[in-house]
Amino acid sequence: MSLLVVGLSHRSAPVSVLERAALVGDEQAKLVQDTLAAEPATEAAVLATCNRIELYADVDKFHAGVAELSTLIAQHTGVGLDELTPYLYVHYEDRAVHHLFSVACGLDSMVVGEGQILGQIKDALALGQELHTAGRLLNDLFQQALRVGKRAHSETGIDKAGQSLVTFGLEQLAGPVPVADWAAGRRALVIGAGSMSSLAAATLARAGVAELVIANRTLERALRLAESLAEQHAATDAVRGAGLVARAVPRDRVAAELPHADIVVSCTGATGLVLTADELRTALAQRAACPSAGPGDEDRVALLDLAMPRDIDAAAHRVEGLRLVDIESLAEAAATPAGGSGPAAGAMAADVDLVRSIVSAEVAAFGAAQRAAHITPTVVALRTMAADVVASEVARLEGRLPDLDDKQRSEITQTVRRVVDKLLHAPTVRVKELASTPGGAGYADALRELFDLDPQAVAAVSRADAGGPGAAPARGTAEPNDPKGGRA
Repeated sequence: MSLLVVGLSHRSAPVSVLERAALVGDEQAKLVQDTLAAEPATEAAVLATCNRIELYADVDKFHAGVAELSTLIAQHTGVGLDELTPYLYVHYEDRAVHHLFSVACGLDSMVVGEGQILGQIKDALALGQELHTAGRLLNDLFQQALRVGKRAHSETGIDKAGQSLVTFGLEQLAGPVPVADWAAGRRALVIGAGSMSSLAAATLARAGVAELVIANRTLERALRLAESLAEQHAATDAVRGAGLVARAVPRDRVAAELPHADIVVSCTGATGLVLTADELRTALAQRAACPSAGPGDEDRVALLDLAMPRDIDAAAHRVEGLRLVDIESLAEAAATPAGGSGPAAGAMAADVDLVRSIVSAEVAAFGAAQRAAHITPTVVALRTMAADVVASEVARLEGRLPDLDDKQRSEITQTVRRVVDKLLHAPTVRVKELASTPGGAGYADALRELFDLDPQAVAAVSRADAGGPGAAPARGTAEPNDPKGGRA
């Protein structure tokens, strides 16, 4: 296995760098395509979220791969390589697998245990499949990461403590008050209709906001989201005796909606600011003159910016009457020790330890499977060569003993095949077992050398097993002195 990941996240880089390094538009697709075009890589996938950018690749040279992937990330994010390098981390082979599995379980998230990362990993795999940049290794890796993440959430209580970034952000805004009590009866404006914005809208609807406005560049998408939320909460609202007013507006109507909003959540793919400090000051002035005061008008307007790069001007932190929570403040809050030491904290720690055990076991199993798969083409080539030898000798026997009848010929052929199969069975089973252990890659080379197997025949089996004539053959592991993980 020659898996390499180079990346940066909220754990390695300040939000100011992450914000500038965000991949916008079709840059994710361009990055993986350019990675595949680079000499060291034969497969590529990118995992890009609001607080991480990670480039995964199957490379044949470690140092050249690190240099190339780091350069590509710098080029596509627009952040200079010299500035970016101190914040990059590198993981290789089993360490890379361990990292992705940990990410999938929510152990590396800003909010430990959050489950939204699974959807983002699924999207990363889908992009790699769509662009044909994810081959056998990355397909296996990302699909297994999804299974490991789901296992962690189903077998442990990690998701009881884990929250989405949306919930965490709303909790920061609500302070000591439960989100449902804080949001009840308020008017909310959600800017954007993507996955994060949709999650924010659904969370606010469940929390009991009285009015929910979805503003999006594509009005049809906002309409679908608003109608869906209204339908989902119709029965519950009927029981409570209070309905949810959900409506959609085009994004150019945001300025008109701002003075009426108590809560504003923004998460778009815009490259510039969606809300400036001046626009917010104007909205506050209009809000003060608004004749109808609703719940929350006596409080500061709550702003939650979940976009990267940011949607809301950071200067809003200094505007009286506003309370802004953004990715930077969320990162600071997540890094602050909770200070809990009671039963709940102990249960959380136990769940985290259990998830870590799951990750370690799954990493070992994945590595063993990959190492075993590495020797399979050699074993197949050996058995193919043995079958060819048997066929050749049977044909030679028929030439020397032409008087054999069909029954005799069949019995001789089956006997020779059984002898060959029995002779090869124990060595091939044993070599697969040995190859699955750490450092077992050399057994394939030994098998090829001992039986003088044609390297092209082995490569042909590898390509066929990988799914086509253009697939890359299996490769060996790194040199003993190559680092397994750490900073770039």
